[in-house]
Amino acid sequence: MSPVASVSRRDGVVNEIRRAVVLGTIKPGEKLTEVQLSEWLNVSRPTVREALNQMAQEGLLVQEPYRGLRVATLDTTAIMDLANTRMALDMLAVTAIIEDETGRRMRMVEESWAEYSRVEMDPDPVVRHESHVAFHRKLWAASENALLLRLWPVTEAHVTIILAQDQATRADPVRAHRVHEKLVKAIRTKDLEVIRKAFAEHTIDSAKELIALLDTQRAAAPQTDKKKKE
Repeated sequence: MSPVASVSRRDGVVNEIRRAVVLGTIKPGEKLTEVQLSEWLNVSRPTVREALNQMAQEGLLVQEPYRGLRVATLDTTAIMDLANTRMALDMLAVTAIIEDETGRRMRMVEESWAEYSRVEMDPDPVVRHESHVAFHRKLWAASENALLLRLWPVTEAHVTIILAQDQATRADPVRAHRVHEKLVKAIRTKDLEVIRKAFAEHTIDSAKELIALLDTQRAAAPQTDKKKKE
């Protein structure tokens, strides 16, 4: 992480911490302290405190009694809960989009897809992460459902953790492009069943695949530790 030079220093701290989580510099479950972050980012402790409180409210950080703040972790149940909730909310957004007879909302989807496509193969994993998150945020925005947008910050915090774990286990921008292209093509059909299947592949199946990969890693970890000791 590097010193923050943002006009809004609190937002700068938030962005740097989020970037560190995406890159894996800060791991899920890792404890964060005001003193440590203040030194790393060259900002005052009150500014760091404001940023940490904001991220705790959004869900990216978790406050533990007598232990301070740590980066949130998502177990198998939490990953699937998030996937199922996102699926329902995404379908709510898309239903509003395809019911718009003016075509304005669909044009917003096309614009967000074009923006995502321009940077989805960028070598910087943070750029890929931000473009991925922005695509889904704009999908909700295209629905013009004000409540969905109010729910987005909390959703984004959990999505950031999921994507960071996913990227660490299988960084595959080609696969990401294929899944999202299929998603956009499905939305263009305006057929809710076709759309539902595409979202299930994107969200539910991806969550199950991630869980399987994480389980494999956990199973392999004791063997790796055993070999190191030998």
